[in-house]
Amino acid sequence: MRKLWTLVLLVALTACSPGSPETGSSEAATTSGGTTADEATPADSVTATVRPGTPKDVATGLAVPWAIAFLPDGGALVTERDAARLLKVSASGQVSEVARIAEARPDGEGGLMGVAVKDGQVFLYYTAERDNRVVRYAFDGRRLGAGKVIVEGIPKGGIHNGGRLAFGPDGYLYAATGEVGDRPLAQDRGSLAGKILRMTADGAPAPGNPFGTLVYSYGHRNVQGLAWDPEGRLYASEFGQNTWDEVNLIKPGGNYGWPEVEGRGDDPRYVNPIVTWPTSDASPSGMAYAGGSLWVGALRGQRLWQVPLAAGGTAGKPVAHFAGRYGRLRAVTATPDGSALWVGTSNEDGRGSPREGDDRVISVPIS
Repeated sequence: MRKLWTLVLLVALTACSPGSPETGSSEAATTSGGTTADEATPADSVTATVRPGTPKDVATGLAVPWAIAFLPDGGALVTERDAARLLKVSASGQVSEVARIAEARPDGEGGLMGVAVKDGQVFLYYTAERDNRVVRYAFDGRRLGAGKVIVEGIPKGGIHNGGRLAFGPDGYLYAATGEVGDRPLAQDRGSLAGKILRMTADGAPAPGNPFGTLVYSYGHRNVQGLAWDPEGRLYASEFGQNTWDEVNLIKPGGNYGWPEVEGRGDDPRYVNPIVTWPTSDASPSGMAYAGGSLWVGALRGQRLWQVPLAAGGTAGKPVAHFAGRYGRLRAVTATPDGSALWVGTSNEDGRGSPREGDDRVISVPIS
């Protein structure tokens, strides 16, 4: 009898599990609707015009490289989430420490995450003692100057901290945040959680923001990828809960549905994703645009997804590359000329299976 009750308890706990935000679970059904990647594609005639070439290691022996931002000299800044280190990786693969961010408090999915560079300044998104925040630093090419907090009070948690930073073609800084497991925050326009934020370099709401605040879009569960196409359209990759991961075409003021909708809901109150995947195939993090496609790093899916785009932002059928070859893929950034991607693995994050040389940054030519 004791064994029977134990079995019943285990089944009940499994059925109630919310799934992990970076590993996912494909066992629970959704009532809000959803599609496979094929069915979510309104234009199957949109096909990839380029393919990735042979990857090569740029740097190895890293500790959860979370984000990559290129520098004018051809190298890049790389954040290590759990070590709270900011590294400079040269084009030839030499690694040097720029700074260790003492105020960062790595924990769970939080730590030193996003990095962006503009006009001799470095912007970092990290988890501090009480919140997530965006901090600006002067940068002389080797070391950071004193930091200035430009946005604070972004809710923090053990999960769903968002973290991506990127400058858009409009010159403004965008930050992706998660709802830290507190689902109603995603729909609360007064909260900075579960949002895409748009700001000036001083952290003020960018002119033209839809609500006059930092909030650019809302209803997000956990966005970790931002990318723009040549026409200036913004796309975001987003973790689903148990069923559907997403790529969304972001509209100012758009409500992307979480927690009311996971995946495609066909509800006029919410914006449908342009692509969805089962969580077992993706758990999408970093994303970049190059060669007519979006390139999305998959954590649980352990592959690099290519999403071809057509005029108007229409997505074609996604194509998977390097499945299982490098393990969990998180950071994805295009070189300034668009000829290659730098991709970071995330096998040392406690959820992967490290291989010799992990974690690493690899260069993937696009042609």
